[in-house]
Amino acid sequence: MFNRKFIDHPAAGGAEVYTREVTRRWAAAGHDVTLFCSALGGTPDDRVVDGVRVVRRGGRFGVYREARRFYRTEGVGRYDLVVDGANPRPFGCAAWVKDARVVALFHQVRREIWFHELPLPVALLGRYVLEPRWLRRYQDVPALTVSPSSRDSLYEYGLRNVVVVPVGRDRVPRPEVPRERLPTIVFLGRLTWSKRPDHALAAVETLARQGFYAQLWYIGDGPLRHDLEKAADDCGLPVRFYGRVTDGMRDLLLARAHALVVTSVREGWGLVVDEAAAMGTPTVAYDCPGLRDSVPAAGGVLVDPHPAALATGLARVLPGWVAEPSSHGWLGGAADWDAVADAVLAAAIFHTTPATGYVDSPVREADS
Repeated sequence: MFNRKFIDHPAAGGAEVYTREVTRRWAAAGHDVTLFCSALGGTPDDRVVDGVRVVRRGGRFGVYREARRFYRTEGVGRYDLVVDGANPRPFGCAAWVKDARVVALFHQVRREIWFHELPLPVALLGRYVLEPRWLRRYQDVPALTVSPSSRDSLYEYGLRNVVVVPVGRDRVPRPEVPRERLPTIVFLGRLTWSKRPDHALAAVETLARQGFYAQLWYIGDGPLRHDLEKAADDCGLPVRFYGRVTDGMRDLLLARAHALVVTSVREGWGLVVDEAAAMGTPTVAYDCPGLRDSVPAAGGVLVDPHPAALATGLARVLPGWVAEPSSHGWLGGAADWDAVADAVLAAAIFHTTPATGYVDSPVREADS
């Protein structure tokens, strides 16, 4: 499998979690698994992690050239299956792997994200030149993706052969901790422009002006943290920044909160929604690709993508969630990681809808 980042990368996200959980289970099942990703200072270039050989070469852009070189010099004749992790840019494996089956794994396309993460000239180039060119080469390459929304976006780019595979999450019990006394809202994720963490703060400020006071917790780190901390100081509301935390600490914080908010431009799925549901914490999120699949499946609420609508949605549901919080978690649309690993491998080999009970069609909207 080729994936630009390894799980220890400072900017690692859901795609890297997915890659780690799937490949480690393939290795545990007895398969010979290699994961190729970009180098990171201070880490070995070649080591075994959880039974997976992790090869690291090249930087943010050079990793694509090094991937091709690695396969030419060390990979030919060794592998039966090559997974091209297109996150966000494909490695182009279908053009230079001729001795093994190639399947692309897309978590999402970037589309609007270009305009939130890069300055205008580069964003225009990425949105209307680079991404269409990258994906045009994959029109007839077997492809996997993690949500009906992402599948539909890939269809819009001309891909013809896309199968939806499930996302996964760990099955962990909800910690036996009480909810916070003050209504508590969590933002969980990278503090980047495309995640729009400032919208969460704006919504909480709107609630305060309406007489409903809540505290806001940010779990995660990123380039917007400094600006958010300054804005939080200026608004005078109880806002706390936890930075990156362990999985156990994340679960503990989610279990103490009353609601998760997700304000992304788009997601492949939105695994944080299922992580919150596992802790008995429902979600209010923007109605955008990916989230419109994961949020209804977890019994959450979708709102129009702007802070005023987010504040209105919170004002409608949060009092009830505070008055009667859940004492247990529940399943969202994610499956057990063991089932996900089996489904992805089966879909990659046979390229059919996985026989896991997961339906390759939009989920039914839950009654919120």
